[in-house]
Amino acid sequence: MELIINGDKVEVPNKITTVSSLLQHFGINQKVVIVELNQSILEKGSHQETTISDRDKIEIVNFVGGG
Repeated sequence: MELIINGDKVEVPNKITTVSSLLQHFGINQKVVIVELNQSILEKGSHQETTISDRDKIEIVNFVGGG
């Protein structure tokens, strides 16, 4: 499946069907992130049931602490 993630075309396995599984695939499921799917910001609680499809546009923003 082809997705547009943060402006880049990315191929991911077809077994990735939800936002949660996408975050797990990239190893960022434990971080504090904001996910936008096709220009709609998702609530964190909806990541497990929100499905993704070929050519979806996804923006993933994570926060980095520090000084």
